[in-house]
Amino acid sequence: WGLNNTGQVFGTHTGIADDDIDAPEAWDRSIGSASTVVAVADSGVAADHPDIAPNIWTNPGEVVNGFDDDGNGKVDDVHGWDFVDDGNNPWDYNDHGTHVAGTIAARGDNGVGVAGVAWRASIMPVRVLDRNGEGDSDTIGKGIRFAVKHGAKVINLSLVFSESQTAADIPPIISALRYAHRKRVVVVGASGNDS
Repeated sequence: WGLNNTGQVFGTHTGIADDDIDAPEAWDRSIGSASTVVAVADSGVAADHPDIAPNIWTNPGEVVNGFDDDGNGKVDDVHGWDFVDDGNNPWDYNDHGTHVAGTIAARGDNGVGVAGVAWRASIMPVRVLDRNGEGDSDTIGKGIRFAVKHGAKVINLSLVFSESQTAADIPPIISALRYAHRKRVVVVGASGNDS
């Protein structure tokens, strides 16, 4: 419904015609570009998903060879990084990050699954949340910095904070967001699902 709301019916819910982002009209102008790298800092991304695999980002300074080719302290970070388990496979064990990546850049017009907003944008998987969709501010801050340093033009943070967290708990995130701002990276954050 969010891409193209025609007033379609889903169960007992009826959409409101044209209450959407006008995706088909936008796709007439552009379907995105691989040069636009969008980091999905989330629970990871299922990089082999048929709608997402064609758009997975590749680190131009790294190859799979057991060495840290680009000198960033991360071995074989060819397709992103897992900051939860500190490894080069930012796989999604929760499905949330994959869902988000699909909304952003599922390959459109390919007869498979769905279409994302920007069919050709590159998705950089950055795993900062665990299997339960939970993470800490240090891990999230490191993920944001990694994305900026590796050329992300947009960082998506579809995550929320618990009510028990205060501003004192999140300095690493605030610092990383300021770094992203200085580097002119757009950061998109969730407004929360519950309150």
